[in-house]
Amino acid sequence: MTPTGIYPNSLYTFDYVNGENGSYFVYDLKDDSVLTRFVLGEMGQIQFLTWMNGANDWMLFWSQPKAQCDVYSLCGPFSVCTENAMAPCSCLRGFGEQNVGEWLQGDHTSGCRRNVELQCSSNGSVVGRSTDRFYTMGNVRLPSDAESVVATSTDQCEQACLRSCSCTAYSYNGSCSLWHGDLINLQDVSAIGSQGSNAVLIRLAASELSSQKQKHAKKLITIAIVATIVAALMVAALVVILRRRMVKGTTQVEGSLISFTYRDLKSMTKNFSEKLGGGAFGSVFKGSLPDATMVAVKKLEGFHQGEKQFRAEVSTIGNIQHVNLIRLLGFCSEKSRRLLVYEYMPNGSLDKQLFDGRKHVLSWDTRYQIALGIARGLDYLHEKCRDCIIHCDIKPENILLDGSFAPKVADFGLAKLMGRDISRVLTTARGTVGYIEPEWLAGTAVTAKADVFSYGMTLLEIVSGRRNVERREDGTADILPLLAASRLVGGVGDGRREELVSAVVDGRLGGDADMGEAERACRVAFWCIQDDENARPAMATVVQVLEGLVEIGVPPIPRSLQLLADESNYLQFSDLLPSK
Repeated sequence: MTPTGIYPNSLYTFDYVNGENGSYFVYDLKDDSVLTRFVLGEMGQIQFLTWMNGANDWMLFWSQPKAQCDVYSLCGPFSVCTENAMAPCSCLRGFGEQNVGEWLQGDHTSGCRRNVELQCSSNGSVVGRSTDRFYTMGNVRLPSDAESVVATSTDQCEQACLRSCSCTAYSYNGSCSLWHGDLINLQDVSAIGSQGSNAVLIRLAASELSSQKQKHAKKLITIAIVATIVAALMVAALVVILRRRMVKGTTQVEGSLISFTYRDLKSMTKNFSEKLGGGAFGSVFKGSLPDATMVAVKKLEGFHQGEKQFRAEVSTIGNIQHVNLIRLLGFCSEKSRRLLVYEYMPNGSLDKQLFDGRKHVLSWDTRYQIALGIARGLDYLHEKCRDCIIHCDIKPENILLDGSFAPKVADFGLAKLMGRDISRVLTTARGTVGYIEPEWLAGTAVTAKADVFSYGMTLLEIVSGRRNVERREDGTADILPLLAASRLVGGVGDGRREELVSAVVDGRLGGDADMGEAERACRVAFWCIQDDENARPAMATVVQVLEGLVEIGVPPIPRSLQLLADESNYLQFSDLLPSK
């Protein structure tokens, strides 16, 4: 069926051409101002996309096949496709991935191979009647290319399949159908309740389906064997099994994510021995995949959601990919255990680079690019995802740095995943005056502007290299935002603007900073921390200002900072004031 047949008011005309050069389809746009394209998606679906100026993004207008599992041989041979599942493809019982590397990358077309080969002789005859057996798989949509065989019962149909070594499966529903060779396009329809479902019986080697009688016979034979030989064989078998499991692991692919077992992660992290950090949602440990790829494993604490909801939220997070967002590689969900596996960032979190005196001082250019990258990542979460994702805990501890010091926003989506009250997350994460969004103190609903507020506070820390609130031994505290506001906002027009800006910039830079960029960053920061959330800019505007594409005026001093200034016995500013 053509797209025109599906949408009468289509954006284009669609024609079939059959000529000397071949047979093909062509289409013409009815409106040349509309930007469109046809692409073949990675899952094998052909998609027609049109550019939406309002959304500033491509919109899917039409695709074929509509159902993901209707793509021919999407999952390859000897696998089953489940529509709307986190992992659409999975191997049949008795089969394993043909190419594990391709499956980990989301390409399942290589399919699966038998764990144990069928017991047939080289000339194609069956060695014995009981060498191969069948297991039943119900609620499936049968593949095509079946051979019809005359049979009046299930037993006759089964014997017809056993008589041919090439027969891999059969189905009997009043008539007998046999499949030979690779079994492809098998669909599990139990989740969608299809009326066209049937049962198929998959042929396996007898060792894959040992009966109770066979187990009893093996037990009698074992008793007759010399005890020392049996013990030696058991020890040897155990060693082989353990080594294979340690090397291969027992991971399963779920869409673009890997489902790890807890035993896998325990081995990968050396029993969670190297802790990288921790926060409101749990602790993070360093680990290594079997191919030596370094990962960070987060053990979630205080988890309250069920298995189904956890997998749904994890799938959503896994589909979010941006150069300034940390990438989720996989997860573990076993009983009450919930763990997330992320890409590893060799330069750690931003707070260690900014506030640890033992670290190399970040240059101004690096700081500015970090600030810009964080803004781009938040803009993507707020505006570019299908649903707006509010981080709720932006701070230097949740900004990770790769080998080139490019920033990656971490822990996005975890507030919803953990099912926690957002106000509690904010209070727990910050717990300091000036960091919590003012309207939250009044008990109003959280919006994306909460992230804007936290970004403004973090931006001041990036510029100054100091914590926003630094407590002294005498009980007083330095509050950086208030000083910066009085210097940058209150001092406009006195002819000392560059000197005032330099008073806020990290002194460890020795004056090696672009004061124009520094003033721009400070102005952005104070617009972001305005008490009225409607006065705060969107993150898209923040990106444009930092890129120098949009000018921004002098912000007013937030009322909350003015109130703090009245508590003079609580504040100390002398260390930050510029010298006369």
